Amino acid sequence: MFLIGIARDMVVNYANRPSLPPEEALPDPKLVYPGTTVEPELLRKLIDDSFMYLSDGQRREIFDTLHAALMDPKNAAVRGPMIEYFAQRALTIRAAQLHLAKLSWPEKERLAAEFKTAFSALPAEEQAQLGEVVRRGLLPVPSDLGELLAAAVKQ
Repeated sequence: MFLIGIARDMVVNYANRPSLPPEEALPDPKLVYPGTTVEPELLRKLIDDSFMYLSDGQRREIFDTLHAALMDPKNAAVRGPMIEYFAQRALTIRAAQLHLAKLSWPEKERLAAEFKTAFSALPAEEQAQLGEVVRRGLLPVPSDLGELLAAAVKQ
């Protein structure tokens, strides 16, 4: 009886849901990536919101590269998974940035000190590569923390 009650509620809720006008039910196929319901502008906004630490040109480069891959007919079968994978990664980066931005200054200094210790334990080649990434501001961290990490790399 309990399950029948739940099923009845689901049917009633489905029947009483507001219906969208037919023109709003599906996105315009000319404005979305083929085979998906995702508009390029949605990806552009996701990139801008998730990669705030990058310059406008760098964010544009990410969008252009992703857009070209999504429009490539060879990728038709994997467009949806590509978009999903990218969106998950972008949102993970955004969440990490927001979390790091909330850290207090002493917590950021402690994090930079731990980074410096871990950095100095790396082989020289890896230090050079990571040092370049840090100095160019390509880590997905707030700018004040990025400056602390850059200072830790220089020492």
